[in-house]
Amino acid sequence: MLAYVEHFVHGNDAESRQDDDVANLSKALDLQASIHDCGPTGTASKDFGGMRSVKPLAMVRPSAAADVARVVKAAVASPTLTVAARGNGHSVNGQAMAEQGLVLDMRAMEHPFQVLWIEGAPYVDVSGGALWEDVLKRCALEFGLAPRSWTDYLGLTVGGTLSYAGVSGQTFRYGPQTSNVTELEVVTGKGETLCCSQTQNSELFFGALGGLGQFGIITRARVVLQQAPDMVRWIRVIYSEFEDYAGDAEMLVEEEECFDYVEGFVLVNSDDPANGWPTVPLGPEQVFDPVHIPSTAGPVLYCLELALHYRNADHPSRVDTEMDRLLGQATIH
Repeated sequence: MLAYVEHFVHGNDAESRQDDDVANLSKALDLQASIHDCGPTGTASKDFGGMRSVKPLAMVRPSAAADVARVVKAAVASPTLTVAARGNGHSVNGQAMAEQGLVLDMRAMEHPFQVLWIEGAPYVDVSGGALWEDVLKRCALEFGLAPRSWTDYLGLTVGGTLSYAGVSGQTFRYGPQTSNVTELEVVTGKGETLCCSQTQNSELFFGALGGLGQFGIITRARVVLQQAPDMVRWIRVIYSEFEDYAGDAEMLVEEEECFDYVEGFVLVNSDDPANGWPTVPLGPEQVFDPVHIPSTAGPVLYCLELALHYRNADHPSRVDTEMDRLLGQATIH
């Protein structure tokens, strides 16, 4: 059953009648739930982008896919009720909001976690509301495994990033997160709960992956895993010229034997704490020293973040040699 429905308090009698709608909806859906006041500026009224703010009728905290399906079916049966799935609220333009509708807090779902070995390859079944950082920690600490591809920022939900793409520094090698999933459980726009893969309900599978939530709500995913590294050699390289930066990035990702992680970004060439040098930490005891920036540098700088995975048994000198080899063809050598 649904964990509970959270409703929003309004400032006048006309709007307060919507509270009765929430109570009636709870009864109609047979919710074993409590209703919690959290105000019109609560979690479900905003997102990471900060550009929009709308008042939902209620925020629903489902405990399982069946709860999600029940709410979607209620919306299908209504001429005006809308539903939006909200992961960790990192949409930027109100995609996870529902004005006078229902917002599904996917983080509230139960988080099943099962590592599977299929034909000798590891996979993990996880909830669509699970955070990638939690998935990574459990896989690495309990099984010595890790997803092949993840996002740069890990405080995002599995279902959320799979509904977009999920791009980071491993994408050049393994593809985005959407290319590293073999099975999904999806609640469709009709409220049906379906299992899908490349061979079962394949149109739904490929529609839901990167489909921006328009083909259904992802409630479970089977994610491809690989052996986690024991250690990582991590460096950041700063460029003043875009041509050098872009040329090195292309060269590195085209190499057959390359770094395990290659990602680039842009920063402001100033001490701006939000967008400048302080946003590029180089190590726990290091700070960015602008004295090394060429006097000809423009208003922005470019950074490549590189990582090489290795095992505890690898001698440090071998790792150093490999790093020198990989960087030897770049303009930074």
